[in-house]
Amino acid sequence: MAKEMEYELTYLAKRIPEEIQGIEGEYVCDIYVPDTVSHAHLRLRRRGETYVITKKTPLHGTDSSEQVEDTIPLTKEEYESLAKSSTKIVAKWRYSVVIDGHQAEVDVFDLKLKGLVEIDFEFTSREEKAAFIPPEVCHADVTQEEAFAGGYLSGRSYEDIEPVLDTYGYKKVEVNV
Repeated sequence: MAKEMEYELTYLAKRIPEEIQGIEGEYVCDIYVPDTVSHAHLRLRRRGETYVITKKTPLHGTDSSEQVEDTIPLTKEEYESLAKSSTKIVAKWRYSVVIDGHQAEVDVFDLKLKGLVEIDFEFTSREEKAAFIPPEVCHADVTQEEAFAGGYLSGRSYEDIEPVLDTYGYKKVEVNV
């Protein structure tokens, strides 16, 4: 089992970042369990031909910007068997890029969440995270907003989260990548 400390900030995007134009994204399918809770923290992930089960736990109370991530590799058969236990799915195209000198993952959501685009910035320390100034492509910091956590988004549609998006003045992003 792999355990790592994660320092991360999540932003809604104003538009598709130029940095992802012309590069190949990776299709990610996340299935959250159990499907009986509104915000599951246990995630099955298929990324290409890699299968894992992950649990993220905030390091300090409810601070979503600092989490311990426990990950266990799975075989394809294990993933497929466990995947049958939930219908809470989030599908997205993920682009790993550098934006304004910072490592970022741009998530362009698919299926029922099409139009939602988030950018996660990852840091190596608490100090680096605290000194971060978001690039112009960022619309709003939603790191602490439960409505944008994968376990909460799973099984929901864009229309389901639109009232929360409206509070941030977010407009659906047209996707042409």
